[in-house]
Amino acid sequence: MRILIATLSIILGLSQPGYPQGARQEQASPLHGSPTLAPLVKKVTPSVVNIAIKGRIAQEQNPLFNDPFFRRFFDLPELPAEREIRAAGSGVIVDAQQGLVITNNHVVEHADEITVTLTDGRRFQATRVGADADTDVAVIKIPAKNLAALPLGDSERLEVGDFVVAIGNPFGLGQTVTSGIVSALRRTGLGIKGYEDFIQTDAPINPGNSGGALVNLRGELIGINTAIIGPSGGNVGIGFAIPANMVRDVMDQLVKFGEVRRGQLGIMTQDLTPELAQAMGLSGQQTGALVAKIESGSAAERAGLKVGDVITEVGKVPVRGSSDLRNKIGLLRVGNIAELTVLRERRSMVIRATLTAPLKAVLQGGEISPLLEGASFGPTSSATPTGGVEIVAVQTGSKAFRAGLRKGDIITSVNQEPVSRPDEFAAKAKESPKRLLLNLLREGTALFIVLQG
Repeated sequence: MRILIATLSIILGLSQPGYPQGARQEQASPLHGSPTLAPLVKKVTPSVVNIAIKGRIAQEQNPLFNDPFFRRFFDLPELPAEREIRAAGSGVIVDAQQGLVITNNHVVEHADEITVTLTDGRRFQATRVGADADTDVAVIKIPAKNLAALPLGDSERLEVGDFVVAIGNPFGLGQTVTSGIVSALRRTGLGIKGYEDFIQTDAPINPGNSGGALVNLRGELIGINTAIIGPSGGNVGIGFAIPANMVRDVMDQLVKFGEVRRGQLGIMTQDLTPELAQAMGLSGQQTGALVAKIESGSAAERAGLKVGDVITEVGKVPVRGSSDLRNKIGLLRVGNIAELTVLRERRSMVIRATLTAPLKAVLQGGEISPLLEGASFGPTSSATPTGGVEIVAVQTGSKAFRAGLRKGDIITSVNQEPVSRPDEFAAKAKESPKRLLLNLLREGTALFIVLQG
C-alpha cells in the first residue's frame, strides 16, 4: 500500500521540483492518507464565479423577407428585429478590493444584464469595465466585499505535462472542477480569435466553462478557459485557455482605458522557414519573422526596418514566428517603444520603433450610398487574416439592416470586384447607386447579399 501511495504521489505531480514543501503536504487527505486535490480546490474555488447574462441580438432573416412586395404577396407576418438571449458562463475574481472579475468577451458581449453568483450564494449585478474582442478578454465589476481573489501566475513557466485544474460552470450546472495536464503550448492559427497563443489542455472543458479558471497546483491562475474543439460541441479532451500573461497585459489596459489601445508597427511578415533561412544564408537561425512588406509612413519605416529583415526578438524575448510577433506587438500600447532584434544580411542589430495608432477611419454608409444607410464601415482588425472592409456598426431597422448586413461582417468584394480598404469600397459602391452585390464573410461562412434601390 505504501508503494501504491508513493506512486500516486508521483503521478499527481506532488514531487515536482520547485513545488512548495507546504503545498505538497496539503495534498495528503487527513482522513484517508491518500493523495487529493481537495485542499487546493477549497482554496481556489471561492475565486471562481458563475455568470448569467440576459440580452438581445439581431434576428437573422433572409433578405427576401424584408422586401415589402414579397411580404405582401405571401402575406407574411412581421418578424421581430431582435430576439432575447440567455446564457451562462464563468469568471475569475482577480482583484478583491475593487471587485474585478475576468471573463471572456464572448460571454458578456451581448449582455444587457450580467448576474454574478459567488460560491457562498451571494448574487450581484455586474457592470462592464472593458472588453477586447481580439483576445476574447473582458473585465466586469461587482459591488461586493469579502471576496477571494486568485493570484495570476507566470504562464511562461508552464511546460507540457504540468498538471492543471479547470474550474467553471459547464452547461449552467454550477461550479464544477476537472483536472488534466497541459497538452500543448502556444497554439496559434486556429481561427478562434485574432490574437492566439493558447494553452491546450485535456482537463474536461465544456460550454459554460468559458471565462473560468485554469489553475496550476500552486493555486495560481495560469489561464482563462475560452474554447474547445469537439464534433458535437462537448468535451473530447481538447480545450484551450488564454495564457495568464496575455490576460494580465490586456486587463491592465481595460482597467485603465476601458479598451486595448494597440500600437501598430506597420509591417507584413511570414515565418522564417528552413528553406528561407538557407536561401538567405541564415542556416543557423531556426525561428523568426521575415519582413515581407512595410507600410509607407509606418512606425517600422520610420525606425529603419527593411523588407528582408528577420525579427528574432522583441524586448529580448525570442520570436517564434509571424503569429508570435503579432501577439507580442499587439499587446503593446500606442507610444510604446518596441525593441526589435533584427538579422540583416547576416548581421544582428537592435532597432527601436515607437508604435503608432492604427488607422481607424470609419465611413458612414449613408454618405456612400442610400442602399448602405445605417451601416458604418472601417478597416479590418490587424489580427484579421483575411482582407476586406469590416462593418463596424449597423442600426437596427435601417436599410442596411433590412438588407441583411450585420456588425462584424467582412466585405471582400463589391459587384464581384475585390476590395481591401474602406476608400476602395466606397469608390466601387458609388459606381453602382441602384444595385450592389456584396460578397462577405460572417463567422467563417461566405455569402452574397444583394442591395437594391
